[in-house]
Amino acid sequence: MATKTRKIANKFESPLWRDKTLAANALREIEKLVSAITSPAGKEINLMEVCGTHTMAIAASGIKNMLPKGLRMLSGPGCPVCVTSQGDIDRVLETAALKNVIITTFGDMMKVKGSAGRDLQSMRRDGSDVRIVYSPMDALELARLNPGKKVVFIGVGFETTAPAIACAVRHARREAVGNFFVTPLFKLVPPALEALLSGPNNIGGFVLPGHVSAIIGSNAYGFVADKYKVPCVVTGFEPVDILRGINMLLTQIARGSPKVETEYYRAVKPEGNPEAKKILAEVFTVSDAYWRAIGRLAATGLSFSGKYKRFDAFSRFRINYRESPEPKGCRCGDILMGKALPKECGLFGLSCTPSNAVGPCMVSSEGACAAWFKYGG
Repeated sequence: MATKTRKIANKFESPLWRDKTLAANALREIEKLVSAITSPAGKEINLMEVCGTHTMAIAASGIKNMLPKGLRMLSGPGCPVCVTSQGDIDRVLETAALKNVIITTFGDMMKVKGSAGRDLQSMRRDGSDVRIVYSPMDALELARLNPGKKVVFIGVGFETTAPAIACAVRHARREAVGNFFVTPLFKLVPPALEALLSGPNNIGGFVLPGHVSAIIGSNAYGFVADKYKVPCVVTGFEPVDILRGINMLLTQIARGSPKVETEYYRAVKPEGNPEAKKILAEVFTVSDAYWRAIGRLAATGLSFSGKYKRFDAFSRFRINYRESPEPKGCRCGDILMGKALPKECGLFGLSCTPSNAVGPCMVSSEGACAAWFKYGG
């Protein structure tokens, strides 16, 4: 027994593992549960994490390679840059080509290629005014300082990002800053899960996102367990959190009792964050959205509500949506839907690398392909 204990403990040498004893105990429980669930039929268990931060944490900590045979982790549509459709990327690039426009964005949008092979980084080299900011309030300050320019913030993200952008827009309206705009490319997580589960799938349980859930609350996922009978656990981001969340999911599967549980109880409440939800309801309204490789999904995005409509950059500059083809050979869409692993894409690690990414799953710091490339699968 002592030899096995040392062998397991050696897996946790990385400083990411702050509590090695707790991690070792959780992994032993996972091994027991997987053995009980998969034996004797040789069944495979597929669990999906729906958060790019979880994807990176799982890869960086080595969790994927620690898990016993019969248990597989899939990366779902949890990377906001990755799920942004090719048509919407083209709209962003079209906006960047306009005169007297300053594009402001988070850094992970800089290298996402449009259908013509261009990206914001190359457009900046060619003279477009594209600037990386660390907050939408930074973009609003640029608008205040440049009244002769139209400042556009690229609004990409889930329920975590949207409240901060809503705050910036509300400030702009109160201060009558007339040259500040946002591209409303937001996505909602619960409808994405509905889209995944409503068709053929092999998902046995969800590791639910901690950041998003801190905003919308764990109650928002009740339909997953009630309607689709799929176990759910809202999980934190430390490796031990993730192992504990996997353990909780496997326990539900073993007992045949799907429900929504919260491992990340120190940050997530059933009702979520009332103030954040309030400002979202004030500034935005639920609308249809375009998802990469999925298409248009009803009621899965956010657009500006009545008194905030003038902040919509696409409406202001009359940039309409047009269908655009996926990059040739790229399987990012299949990876986001849990239908393929990064290594199953013929471009992975060859013509598609972080320094020369073809698809957004390799571009974004939260993308599954980027995680596999950096840490191995």
